[in-house]
Amino acid sequence: MRTWLGEQAQAQADRLTLWAPVAVGCGAAIYFALPREPMAVVGWALLALAAGLAMVRARLRPSGLAKAVLVLLAAALLGFAAGKLRTEAVRAPVAPPGEGLATVEAYVVDVASPGQSGPRLLLAPIRILGLAPDATPIRVRMTLKPDMPLPAPGTAIRIRGMINPPPPPASPGAYDFARDAFFEGVGGVGFALTPPRVITPAAPPPWLLGLQMRLNAARWSLAVRIVQTMGAREGGLAAAMVTGHEAYIPKAEVDALRAAGLAHIISISGLHMAIVGGFTFAGARLLIAAWPWLALRLSGKKAAALVGLAAVLGYLALSGAPSPAQRAAITASVAFAAILVDRRAISLHTLAISALVILLIQPDAVTEPGFQMSFAATTALVALAEIWPRAPKEINTPWPIRLIQGGGEWLMASLAASFVAGMATGPFAMQHFNRVSTFGLIANLLVAPISSFLMMPALAVGAVLAPFGWGQAPLAAAGFAIGLMNRIASTAAGLPHAQLVVASAPAWALPMAFLGLLWLCLWRGPLRWLGIPFALAVSLAPRPPAPDAWVTADASTLAVRQGHDAVLMRPDVKLFAAQIWARRRGLDLPADATLAAAARDGAYDCDRWSCLKRPAAAVPPIAAVWTRRRSTTEQKLTNFCGRAEVIILRGEAPPDACPGALVLDARDFARGGSAELYRQSGRWRIQWAQPLRGDRPWTRGVSDNAE
Repeated sequence: MRTWLGEQAQAQADRLTLWAPVAVGCGAAIYFALPREPMAVVGWALLALAAGLAMVRARLRPSGLAKAVLVLLAAALLGFAAGKLRTEAVRAPVAPPGEGLATVEAYVVDVASPGQSGPRLLLAPIRILGLAPDATPIRVRMTLKPDMPLPAPGTAIRIRGMINPPPPPASPGAYDFARDAFFEGVGGVGFALTPPRVITPAAPPPWLLGLQMRLNAARWSLAVRIVQTMGAREGGLAAAMVTGHEAYIPKAEVDALRAAGLAHIISISGLHMAIVGGFTFAGARLLIAAWPWLALRLSGKKAAALVGLAAVLGYLALSGAPSPAQRAAITASVAFAAILVDRRAISLHTLAISALVILLIQPDAVTEPGFQMSFAATTALVALAEIWPRAPKEINTPWPIRLIQGGGEWLMASLAASFVAGMATGPFAMQHFNRVSTFGLIANLLVAPISSFLMMPALAVGAVLAPFGWGQAPLAAAGFAIGLMNRIASTAAGLPHAQLVVASAPAWALPMAFLGLLWLCLWRGPLRWLGIPFALAVSLAPRPPAPDAWVTADASTLAVRQGHDAVLMRPDVKLFAAQIWARRRGLDLPADATLAAAARDGAYDCDRWSCLKRPAAAVPPIAAVWTRRRSTTEQKLTNFCGRAEVIILRGEAPPDACPGALVLDARDFARGGSAELYRQSGRWRIQWAQPLRGDRPWTRGVSDNAE
């Protein structure tokens, strides 16, 4: 057994470099999981220590286990240091909580993806009245009312609205959107109360901001032109896939794509970069081969790689360079660079270099579902390609037989790739989004040839020709492909049990599943199958019991559990946060506001300012008051005392309020954020969100979810 294990370890001699980015990612993940922020000097110290370990390894030239330990330890320290240094580099002012109404003068940097309440703008504030220049966020995301006009990027506007810090997690342990905003430089979010008014700024913007806004203005103009040419239904999705602007996609279309497991089509990421880069590479190589004079004097493969690299970088600029597109562009660039230096473009070593570059530039990517799912799927597919059997090609085989054989091989490869990618991304979809698309494999298999061979190439050609007025024909072809995809999505979404809600597993399950998946893909030999039970951790881990109630971070609404259903007190308030909580706990929440209101009225007696449990209802004995008026709060407290075990107040409670009940008021939620309540043996236990987040730069200040 010792000899056999030694042989298995020896077979991994050339795989150590594949585990280096895994160690870097683990080091970064440890940094982001810390309950408190380490001092800035720690990052530099760990960076120096990692360099020292690398030097020791090079000087002593250890072998075997000692070499692996030194390399992986140095890589983990490097990841931790990169996380800390990245945090210090992006620190920026954050809007103070509770400032209320503010007048903002700002440049429109971009039209952001629409939120639950309407379209959104990304603003670069010139000034915010009432805030000092050194306390003004460098970026603010503002939600407009649906009937407000959308100013183009580059416009200077004055707008009046509510500004708050980025929102905390919707529930304890849920995804932290404030962390994403911190690393994107967004220091405030809010909603507009007045339409944006164009102003003339006193001074021009900084040159870099001006360049960014001119590029975004061109992107926005192209998106509008695509929608006008193709119509709102197909044009909205086409504009999103070309320019990254999702403002024109109908909500029903997004819901159908999500239910069918095709929502990844909307976000510009690895699939889009691979199609654009691959299509350009193949086309350029074909054109060079068709010109004998040029083909004899130039390496067609390397020249096509340069053209493909240029196409990827151009598409990155056209898409607005969101984080998923940046990561996909880095991966594609490394693959094309491998061709230029006579290395395999698609291999685990190339993928490892891509992951290492991304993690050193953006170590916060380890916390993002997009990065986790993208690299899990790509790693699994490349590992599949390594072991995929390649049958020898016979000489002089008649073309009908070759056609049948090629079609069969393509079908088998497509089925295997879709299955492997679905299995690799399944744990992340379950843990982060709590959805399982029952027919996602079939829908993706049907859509893959449409998107790869018609939709994306036609959109690429149409986007290039549209400014010259020649884009109608390719955009019409793309519209036809998008129509086919929408029909597939709506059919799959309309089938019974098309989408299942799965409760989130404990926090430890997803890292274990990720490491198990990596072990399956990176280890060589029969021991790789030891990773299967770990890769299935999210599916196999027992779910914690669902809480009896949930309260938002500002106590503006709450929901209670009634069997397997979630009953929302205010169906028109914080619906997005309520949906996140309900899905994480495996509960059903009516999507229609009328049905949600009917479910609430059957369990609670509610008026404009409060709700109280009905005597015969089988729901937790909880009352809520969501006005901040002190007189109304005191009156409601008097009526509710003795009739509820828990009373939730959005305002502040008077001293010694309701001695026999658990009273939670604005001061409690300001300290703890959102909360989940559990009733156990007649006593109530509270799980707050803020202690789970720790004391980090992106967690300081709990505010209303302004979006």
